[in-house]
Amino acid sequence: MSIVALGIDLAKNVFALHGVDETGKVVLRKPSVKRDKLLEELASLPPCLIGMEACSGAHDWARKLRALGHDARMMAPKLVAPYRDGGKRKKNDAVDAEAICEAVQRKKMRFVPIKSEEQQSRLAVHTARDGYVAQRTATINRIRGLLTEVGIVMPKKAETIRKLAYQHLEDLPGYFNQVVNELLDELSRLDKRVDSYDVLIREMARQDSRSKRLMQINGIGEVTASALVAMVGNGHDFKNSRQFAAWLGLVPRQFGTGGKVQLGRITKVGDPYLRKLLVMGARAVLNAAEGKSDRMSTWALQVKERRGYGKALVAIAAKNARIAWAMLSKGQDFRQAFKEA
Repeated sequence: MSIVALGIDLAKNVFALHGVDETGKVVLRKPSVKRDKLLEELASLPPCLIGMEACSGAHDWARKLRALGHDARMMAPKLVAPYRDGGKRKKNDAVDAEAICEAVQRKKMRFVPIKSEEQQSRLAVHTARDGYVAQRTATINRIRGLLTEVGIVMPKKAETIRKLAYQHLEDLPGYFNQVVNELLDELSRLDKRVDSYDVLIREMARQDSRSKRLMQINGIGEVTASALVAMVGNGHDFKNSRQFAAWLGLVPRQFGTGGKVQLGRITKVGDPYLRKLLVMGARAVLNAAEGKSDRMSTWALQVKERRGYGKALVAIAAKNARIAWAMLSKGQDFRQAFKEA
């Protein structure tokens, strides 16, 4: 059996395999391989190109397959979708595996970087922290909404709500006192949880030389630097800085016909968490730029004057992403990376 490309439709318990030879002829089609038999099945095959969709558990499978000698690659599901069906007008695991097998062989296919266990463990910290931050925001909004029901209207600022809610506890009618008091206790618990993860992220950033170098960039702090290193490592999976910015969704969509190209909104593809951190950092850069004479602040103010506040934020975030890629992949210092970004 001379398989050159294999598509795997990943699942929880049952996997579908579709393999072809160098002529494109189907030489392996197994629609139902049990989880505990998958590695045994693939270990019996000669080294080949294996494609998978990027999903839960895909990084772990990719590492295991590479350990077996296979060239395992992952793709975003939306990039595989155009190769699915092929006029068959049906969708099942076997069809998905066939589409993956077809997509992974395309020369211009864009692949998802495979993360190491260390990268994933660091990202787990960020995932947990981001979840607690979201819960905290929801709790604050719930407190604010309940107080509004009894005529106590508060501003959106979180610190103000924390302070004023306690002051109004004794004045709340009926069960409002108990409910709001318990919500404030929950808010305090979430604050402590977020603070503990902030300490852990700070330790990770300070212990990693790459993160410390990234923190030289104006607008990239400990959280963003740690997330960048955990997400992209040394950045060698990207050809250049623009490709990295495009992967993050920080470049505009292009609409072209008849030789005319129009630029739309940013694509917002890639990881939303990392993009959010970069934009938040860009906001801090732009808000603090007034009165400063360094190159980044001067450039940021010029972009704001030409394109407006919102577009300036995206431009700063994209520039910081490109600087970060140059520093990670080429080992450049901030000045060199700033010139090339």
